[in-house]
Amino acid sequence: MSNSIGEKFRITSFGASHGPTVGAIVDGCPANLELSAEDIQKELDKRKPGTSSVTTPRKESDEVQILSGIFEGKTDGTPIAGVVFNKNQHSKDYSMFKNTPRPSHGDYAWMMKYGNYDYNGGGRGSGRVTIGHVIGGAIAKKLLKTQGIEIISHVTQIGNVKAENKDLTSIKENIEKNPVRCGDLKAAKEMEELILAKKEEGDSVGGIVETIATGVPAGLGEPVFERLDGDLAKVLMNIGAVKGVEIGLGFDVATHSGSEINDEFQIENEKITTKTNNSGGIIGGMSNGMPIISRIAVKPTPSISKCQDSVNLEKLENEKIEIKGRHDPCICPRLTVVAEASTAIVLADHMIRSGFIHPTNLDY
Repeated sequence: MSNSIGEKFRITSFGASHGPTVGAIVDGCPANLELSAEDIQKELDKRKPGTSSVTTPRKESDEVQILSGIFEGKTDGTPIAGVVFNKNQHSKDYSMFKNTPRPSHGDYAWMMKYGNYDYNGGGRGSGRVTIGHVIGGAIAKKLLKTQGIEIISHVTQIGNVKAENKDLTSIKENIEKNPVRCGDLKAAKEMEELILAKKEEGDSVGGIVETIATGVPAGLGEPVFERLDGDLAKVLMNIGAVKGVEIGLGFDVATHSGSEINDEFQIENEKITTKTNNSGGIIGGMSNGMPIISRIAVKPTPSISKCQDSVNLEKLENEKIEIKGRHDPCICPRLTVVAEASTAIVLADHMIRSGFIHPTNLDY
């Protein structure tokens, strides 16, 4: 089972939804990066459950403990181990799924592949393991910030409700003002109402999360394999519930001619930029210095309380199931920080690989 990502800056995730702990080991972070548990905690707080009516009511403090890798307030070049203890598991809610896989979950595939499957909360396949992504991403974001790179994710669509605001400054301000983490406050209100309506029906709804990375220098990535857009697409697609990834204009390129969407070069303030950014900051597999823009399509939470059809694998017969427990009616708001973290991990890795960040010591 693959539980690691990255080449020079490498994250290994561990733990399960209802196990004792979840967390990550971060290897390859250069020494002398100022880092504290608070830097990681503020990111974990963004994905913490039970913070609003649009999230799962599961109550977890998600308080991180750093076990290694920091000395006198700075990284020391050794692996950084971060752990969060699970404290509010309700495993009894899942006993009925021991032999009855839940629709659109990974249960059946896990059972067929591994045989020994922790069905409590989805075990290792639960969205709760993204705590490991966020721990690694928090460190990556702090590392990238030393180079002037910032990353922000926001919800642009829930169901058929779409955000219209395109101004990055106001998006940054607005996402902290609403539980949906949408940069358009008018749309955010409609999104919240839609999510709560689906929750009342015992149903769920999907949406789109956009991530924007600014300050990325030109030259990250490779032209054939290890392309920057390829690595970003992989890490984003590896997030549970993500069913599609776009870079820049994405699938809309299919409806345009080259003359309509080519990003023409220009000199602006003595710097080379492009007049448009339909490529999303990546051309030929490499960053071009423009903001890197990606979007992910997030499916509706498959854990819904409506009665559904499944099968009993032990009896080999059809069976009806109703999923109890505590679940998000929409995953998008809490997934924003995971998208940020995943993007940061890939960019930090490529910054080290491309020589923009020294692999051993930031003070060099």
